[in-house]
Amino acid sequence: MGSPLDGMLIEKIALYEDGLIPIPDGQSFEEASCLPCAGVTAWNALMVAGRPTRAGDTVLVLGTGGVAVFALQFAVAAGARVITTSSSDSKLERVRLLGASAGVNYRRTPDWAREVLKLTDGRGVDCVVELGGVGTLEQSFEALAPGGKVCLIGVMTGRRADINPYALMWKTGTLHGVRVGTKETFEEMTRAIEINQIRPVIERTFRFDQAIDAFQCLASGDFIGKIVISGQ
Repeated sequence: MGSPLDGMLIEKIALYEDGLIPIPDGQSFEEASCLPCAGVTAWNALMVAGRPTRAGDTVLVLGTGGVAVFALQFAVAAGARVITTSSSDSKLERVRLLGASAGVNYRRTPDWAREVLKLTDGRGVDCVVELGGVGTLEQSFEALAPGGKVCLIGVMTGRRADINPYALMWKTGTLHGVRVGTKETFEEMTRAIEINQIRPVIERTFRFDQAIDAFQCLASGDFIGKIVISGQ
């Protein structure tokens, strides 16, 4: 729900039965609440858009938010190598514990695409989970391996810019717009979560009456994974 419908910050709601998905076995309501948007978006980018990510691939994930951390978890479960970017060394250390093999601090290394190429011995990555938007898109093109894909999800750096697309052409790469996913994509992701016993990464859980505090935490950017508002 949301965009353009209302979201779910309410005490009760009536929904159509065919619009519901069972919660994965062993997951709490708080963990399950992370799946419909961030989880499905990440799964769509890796496994549905273009060629599915497979063992031996290298995936570049921009950032350490909800979609980014799910993408890291799914890619690692698929046997892929994952490189992450962040402005925070402490966040990069935390995602290493989740399976990232390397990290690049984009504040200290503004030309991070060149560093990604060094980390891959000049080859580049098979998939970029692009959460920055127009401000990072050209570097994502540069970081691609031949035949790789960029999955455009985020708009963190704006919505308009002059972009040179020719790096994508020279690398015979593809650009995919990803906007969450279908019910079938959700069900496929749920099966993978159960088989691989993947648990959503929740930084903090707030009570319903602390919703304003939760949004302030979200706005601060001082977290990895998800912020949850619980009805309890």
